[in-house]
Amino acid sequence: MLLAFIWPPEAYLWFKTLHIVGVVVWFAGLFYLVRLFIYHREAAELEPPIRVAFEAQYAVMERRLANIITTPGMVVAVAMAVGLLSVNPAWIHQGWMHAKLGFVAALLAYHAFCYRLMGQLQRGTCTWSGRQLRALNELPTLLLVVVVMLVVFKNQFPTGAATWFLVALVIAMAASIQFYARWRRLRSEKEAQTSLKAAMPVREGEGSGATG
Repeated sequence: MLLAFIWPPEAYLWFKTLHIVGVVVWFAGLFYLVRLFIYHREAAELEPPIRVAFEAQYAVMERRLANIITTPGMVVAVAMAVGLLSVNPAWIHQGWMHAKLGFVAALLAYHAFCYRLMGQLQRGTCTWSGRQLRALNELPTLLLVVVVMLVVFKNQFPTGAATWFLVALVIAMAASIQFYARWRRLRSEKEAQTSLKAAMPVREGEGSGATG
């Protein structure tokens, strides 16, 4: 309990402010990082000269985003969370905090897995498809919703219709993104087939018939 008295009165507000800033930066980085992974993976379908240029550019963007924005945001969020717990040590004994720390551990594992994927993409050994990466990109959204609800409601975590409606809404948003990606891919394939047919040369027999 001694830790609760060594901080000035405004320490809690500073820790909370910086924690929120760190969380916002961290999640912004996570969301965009996996989006870059999707673009990087789909660049493999391009023609060789263009593919090499795009893959090199995406690799640079991924490293900068991960090392300059995402990871520093994570460090600030976690460090300020430790500060908040030092100001309010009683939280560590409450069930909602145990649950929150469990979800935060899942986020840290997700963060580390993103670095693994980034390395695989840069080595050309990634086996994840663009569709799988899109599904992966929805995981932080679910974790974020749960963590925020735990912080707001604490030990009075709601389990009523409103909670299930929110869960259904998040799932519907994730599904709509998947459906849109599929529709866009099918449309691109159809347009490519149409362009290919339009570019096909007129058969020699048809050409001679026209001149005759």
